[in-house]
Amino acid sequence: MKFISLFISTVLLIPVVGFAQANLPNEKAVQVKILNGILEGTRESSTINSFKGIPFAKSPIGDLRWKEPQDPENWTGIRKADKFGANAMQKKIYGDMIFRSNGMSEDCLYLNVWTPSVNPKKALPVLVYFYGGGFIAGDGSESRYDGESMAKKGIVVLTINYRLGVFGFLAHPELTKESAHHASGNYGLLDQNAALRWVQQNITAFGGDPKRVTIAGESAGSISVFAQMASPLSKKLIAGAIGESGAMINPTFAAVSLEQAEKNGVAFAEKASATSLAALRAIPAGELLDAASVPDAFKTVAAIDGYFLPKEPAAIFAAGEQALVPLLAGWNSTEIPYQAFMGDKAATAGNYADKIKQLYPDHADEVLKLYPGNNQKEVIRSATALASDRFIVYSTWKWIDLQSKTSGKPVYRYLFSKVKPEMTAEFTNAVAGLAGGITKNANAPLHKAPTLAGAPHAFEIEYAMGNLTTNRVYDWKPEDHKISSLMLNYFANFIKTSDPNGPGLPKWAPLSIGEFPYMNIDVRTKQEKEQDRKRYLFLDQQYQK
Repeated sequence: MKFISLFISTVLLIPVVGFAQANLPNEKAVQVKILNGILEGTRESSTINSFKGIPFAKSPIGDLRWKEPQDPENWTGIRKADKFGANAMQKKIYGDMIFRSNGMSEDCLYLNVWTPSVNPKKALPVLVYFYGGGFIAGDGSESRYDGESMAKKGIVVLTINYRLGVFGFLAHPELTKESAHHASGNYGLLDQNAALRWVQQNITAFGGDPKRVTIAGESAGSISVFAQMASPLSKKLIAGAIGESGAMINPTFAAVSLEQAEKNGVAFAEKASATSLAALRAIPAGELLDAASVPDAFKTVAAIDGYFLPKEPAAIFAAGEQALVPLLAGWNSTEIPYQAFMGDKAATAGNYADKIKQLYPDHADEVLKLYPGNNQKEVIRSATALASDRFIVYSTWKWIDLQSKTSGKPVYRYLFSKVKPEMTAEFTNAVAGLAGGITKNANAPLHKAPTLAGAPHAFEIEYAMGNLTTNRVYDWKPEDHKISSLMLNYFANFIKTSDPNGPGLPKWAPLSIGEFPYMNIDVRTKQEKEQDRKRYLFLDQQYQK
């Protein structure tokens, strides 16, 4: 995973500081009254109103650090809701994350709403979107998650913040002991649950229908969707789910036992020279973040705590005890590059076979049949597929497979395959300038390893949410905007009707007994039949051992 994080932060997600769009000037103020008081938001366009920085829980600071979120306090008068709240405590890990937030703070439990109407009688469908970032980074203010384009489809859209890293996932025996539920950890997931409860209480004021709430997210956000579906605390609060690359299933993002999570927490406390819970809570937020960011100091992982997660999440799905709602989910064609599997070894048939034998000593021949590598081209293709499957594809596939077998509801699967367009000249020149500043010879060619063309991790977000224009790194072509319109409409239709199909869109069939179709979203979007099931079934057998 270290290689994956390094690769994403330095290659796929090149820093784009200076390319964030500024907010448009307010055209007109708009007010709503919610449970806690009156909010004044902004008329962003002739049809969309926005309300930013709404507190959905008390500030999780002081004695509330590492406690489940508490109900927000009331206010008197009119509270301005025209600026994003602070983003959660985190390091700058991913270069593509550009926040519009009001700085960084432990006081971070805010949400944002975009709505076509503030008429309580409208009863519009609702989308709650969870950001990605490996549970250690991200924020609801990112432009790629902006809800205005989706709101123009007649949907009330929310992005929400949740605690990250050590602030959101520390388990500890003392925390378990003080908990009324005898549980600890999972505070970031409980924050998401608190936001969903807030929606049930307040979304009518924004024109939304609390009975028509779809949750969605990408990467850690998708894993969050899976977790909320599994949790008895949230499963009755949602009517549909969208997952983009990720589920809380082996091998990468599985939850651990409460006992193991507590051991992780005790080990971190020792490294932080904190001999008690009181001492941990006394550490200033910045210092705590620094301590947890030291390599191997703290592992961010969810816990099977007996409260939010009563048992292993995949077992909940297998038993049909999850949210029995329609699901639309999928992944990207090249989630991570082959180097994540091969490391620093060249992509030769011999090196590839050696790596397979190292990782699968008892099944090497079978793996080489499923992921053949007889020449460089084949090695790059298969190593990319195996790296992606091990990273996040298999877990997403397993989620889809379980939901289709036990929910009794329609399940739609996609593959996003659109290759990245060229970068804009403006951005290319900026990158060249940075490279020239750190190399002795700015004219020296940079080494470029061969790669497999496709859609990398997180690349579909702007397409799905209709936000290509907020990303000025790429020279978007008409075909990109066409694909974005198609994907946005698929998602909007699903949120509205539990069915992505609609006029002018290629027909998308749900999974059924013995049939595993998926929509390949690309320049020529079309439905295809599953070809790689044997790969996933093999991995399934490996991870069940």
